[in-house]
Amino acid sequence: MARPTSTARRELGSELRRLRGERRAADVAVALGWSESKLSRIETAHTGISDSDLDRLLTAYGVRVEERARLRELAGRGRARAWWTPYRSSVPDPYDEYLALEAEAARISEWEAQVVPGLLQTDEYARAVIEVGAGVGDPDTIQRRLALRMARQVVLTREPPPVLEIIIDEAVLYREVGGREVLRRQLARLAEDSLRPGLTLLVLPFSAGAHAGQTESFMVVEFAPGSRGPVVHIEGLTGGLFRVKASEVEVYREALDDLRERALSEEESRTAIAQREEALRLAAAS
Repeated sequence: MARPTSTARRELGSELRRLRGERRAADVAVALGWSESKLSRIETAHTGISDSDLDRLLTAYGVRVEERARLRELAGRGRARAWWTPYRSSVPDPYDEYLALEAEAARISEWEAQVVPGLLQTDEYARAVIEVGAGVGDPDTIQRRLALRMARQVVLTREPPPVLEIIIDEAVLYREVGGREVLRRQLARLAEDSLRPGLTLLVLPFSAGAHAGQTESFMVVEFAPGSRGPVVHIEGLTGGLFRVKASEVEVYREALDDLRERALSEEESRTAIAQREEALRLAAAS
């Protein structure tokens, strides 16, 4: 699968910085008749680069013509519009970065203590979550964010789809986001999704007691071998935070190990979801 726009642009920028080696950016820019800031923006992935400018730059670096095809392909993708471009004005900048990571992911492992994760939310449940989000009050912004969240779920049907492991706290089954009926329909959707190939859905029961994920919800995003290292994403009130240092990623992997060990089995989790959905259905009928 081709890497998405912003990821391709970052990869190209890193490669061009490597090729520059010990050359001073100012000297390269002067030789090409560019400003130093133009070269800097290309290397830091803040802007794309045309094929003609790329050829001039690679000639300056002594890169042979037959070795340029991969870099041209990256440059082309870097100039393309990402599928989420129409929604960018309604989300914080870090979320744009998260979307690129999610689109490229080979595996996503997520712990969520408050709500159903976005990739598994129904439309009405997602709206209820978005409407109470910090700094969200404009109806148009709410609608764009809702459309974006629903569009993100296409990652579940791409080829090949990412491997998903999602662990939710039992409290998620009881928190009446959007009201009882909205929650009931959301749980019915979860029960269906729990049967999806490549998805492991686990429930951490109240009886698990203290655990390693008490302080925050998070996800670990992993990529195809040889592409890039894993990234931890933590959602905050004003945007997402990222952790990429190996030592920090390992802390979150160990937390996932603890949560996985304490969680119900897949079958037990599926039963817990179904029983809670049935209880809500019976309460509504009584």
